[in-house]
Amino acid sequence: MQKIIYLLLISIFVVGCKSDNKKEDSNELTVYTHRHYESDQELFKRFEEESGIKLNIVNASADELIQKMSLEGEQSPADVLITVDAGRLYRAKSQNLLQSFSSSLIDSIVPKHLKDEDGQWVGLTKRARVIAYSKERIDSTQLSTYENLTSQEWEDKILVRSSSNIYNQSLLALIIANKGQQSAEDWASGVVENMARAPKGNDRDQVKAVANNEGDLAIVNTYYIGKLLNSEDKNEVEAGKSVDIFFPNQETTGTHINVSGIGVAKYSPNKENAVQFIEFLLQEKAQSIFAGSNFEYPVNPNVEPADILKSWGDFKEDNLSLNKLGEYNKEAVIIFDKVGWK
Repeated sequence: MQKIIYLLLISIFVVGCKSDNKKEDSNELTVYTHRHYESDQELFKRFEEESGIKLNIVNASADELIQKMSLEGEQSPADVLITVDAGRLYRAKSQNLLQSFSSSLIDSIVPKHLKDEDGQWVGLTKRARVIAYSKERIDSTQLSTYENLTSQEWEDKILVRSSSNIYNQSLLALIIANKGQQSAEDWASGVVENMARAPKGNDRDQVKAVANNEGDLAIVNTYYIGKLLNSEDKNEVEAGKSVDIFFPNQETTGTHINVSGIGVAKYSPNKENAVQFIEFLLQEKAQSIFAGSNFEYPVNPNVEPADILKSWGDFKEDNLSLNKLGEYNKEAVIIFDKVGWK
């Protein structure tokens, strides 16, 4: 009898400790984030000042954060996860690391295709994956679609980063979703054949290579061009000035869009605060800071893009559900390996 009572007391103590560890604290919020921009730090500070909620920021790569949440399980302190690609948000969701949340304010701001169909994450900012082409050597009338990049006229002219990059994986996932697996394989194979060099470096490095005559056009995210043009490095500014922007597929599906996005962690001890934080980041003040500081397109339709982005003009977006980027990620990686995209 004494042994049974002892075991019961131990069980109560363990459960009590677990509950205390996960006890909701209305004045705190733990943010797991892949983003590393000054604009985010400014927004975090403003949120703390306006809400009275203290933010605990954990910075690491998205893959590291997802693994960390998985290992932590129910004891994870994470309230929200911020990543720079919808495919990674889908990965976190598929590993049961996120939970659904609802907000009429969020629903009124974020378009359907820029949020999870089950309400587990939403986009915060948009970036378009475009063609940056040499102003000196390419006429924009030569350009049309992503598919056209496999044309023989682009042999030895295309610059693009490696297949391990999530932005390229998501672009190929989009092509799989829109055109089918064989068309996607044909496209990836054609781009490999037309590469000016083996993939290396980030998007900015591809633009610098165009400026150095190593190739004539590059596949890049728009915000990298904004960063080059506003760099303190004179050489980077010159590289940015050497190219112009073309939005592919304007007569068909539209230009590929990806997002930085945010989801509520599965075991968030502060879900109410998490939703309040997301609402804050989607309202006009915060969206203006995202747009002006990091040259990303705002998700909030009431906020104007930065002047540089506006100078490139309006464009038609591909409104495919971003869940598809995650659904077809594995197939995209297999295709890249098959066609020899390093």
